[in-house]
Amino acid sequence: MPSDLGGKQYGIKRILGKPDAFPQAGNSPNAWAPKNALKYKDVLEVGFEKPQAVKQVAVFENLNSGSVVKISVADASGNYQVVWTRQMDYKTPLYRTTLTTDRAYYFKRKRRKVEEVPDVNFNPGIERAILENVINNVVSVRVQFDFAIMPGQKQIDAIGISDSELPLEAKINLKPQFEQIDQPKTVNTEQWEAYAPMVSYDGKKLFFTTDINLQANNDDHDAKIFSLSKSQNGSWEHPIEENSNLNANPKYNYLNANYEHFIVRGGKSITVGNPDSGFEILENNGTYTVSESIKIVAFNNYDDAADLTITADKKIIMLALESDFSQGGSDIYFSTKKDDGTYNILQNAGKVLNSAADEINIQLLSDQKTLLFASDGFSGYGSFDIFVSHRLDDSWKNWSEPINLGSKINTPSFEGSNFYDE
Repeated sequence: MPSDLGGKQYGIKRILGKPDAFPQAGNSPNAWAPKNALKYKDVLEVGFEKPQAVKQVAVFENLNSGSVVKISVADASGNYQVVWTRQMDYKTPLYRTTLTTDRAYYFKRKRRKVEEVPDVNFNPGIERAILENVINNVVSVRVQFDFAIMPGQKQIDAIGISDSELPLEAKINLKPQFEQIDQPKTVNTEQWEAYAPMVSYDGKKLFFTTDINLQANNDDHDAKIFSLSKSQNGSWEHPIEENSNLNANPKYNYLNANYEHFIVRGGKSITVGNPDSGFEILENNGTYTVSESIKIVAFNNYDDAADLTITADKKIIMLALESDFSQGGSDIYFSTKKDDGTYNILQNAGKVLNSAADEINIQLLSDQKTLLFASDGFSGYGSFDIFVSHRLDDSWKNWSEPINLGSKINTPSFEGSNFYDE
């Protein structure tokens, strides 16, 4: 058995299916991280539901590639045939860990048991073995690693096969029309680093949140809502801090939903075991006033903030947060409203939407079927990309495969503060 850190993130099952840590590569909870990635050999075998014709085997190494030393294929009788080996010589350096255990590298937060991989090397790569002839009736592929060949931690995203010599590549799930949209224009928020943007219902104001203390290198959060007003010529004016009606919370203030007669503000302090979600509905009667808190049965959030979107009739809410029922990191959940005004226990929206990484900043459009969100758990261009998915039925658990919004929207940097002005 190959070594395994255990858990939903970085586990051995993460190699199953198509690549999702490529082409962006780098550290990813969606990849297998071997427990002893600095000093030991390991063997990994992947089986197939039906016998396959194999001309090519590709190993997607998203972190510190070059540790594959042998690839074999097997038939239904259990006979293995070596199809590729790495040629080693005495000049090949071997690396050893100086730590007492490699597992310590991956523990960042107690709840996730994951730590950022150290920046020893990035060096992603795809090890491709092109066979001389097609081998039929292959039921499994065995890959042998020698992790001492390369320095640093290792991660394996996927193992692929093909009956063609055309190099296997990881593809981003795209729609061509997204590449035809206009080039985005920059809104000047001056000295403030903006996130959680939202346009007012009448289109005359652009709200955003900025953490004043973090910009001053102060670890105590002081996230305030600012806004820019649209001038008569269509340009945005200077940002100003909103009054205490919107900035009532001591640490976090941000807007998550916007309708004609109400908005939703997040950031209220929460306590464990309390149904209060930290979100409040503010009615718009010329000024914004709190009308109710959003309370959820058995509410469970590992963090002190979350993301929320809500239908216009307030009957359905969706949240992005991490809980005991997450697929990995922050997941997307939904809940229905009860007769007493509170919301039922959160239900996970399923494995199509939720990866082993993080899904954040959700926005359900007015059709109640189109969902925008940011994630670093699918094939993309860089850090977090923005995706769209469509609800397929009334269960709220069946969604279409997320589609990347393309290179006009997503870049190698962080794209995570999305808002679509309908």
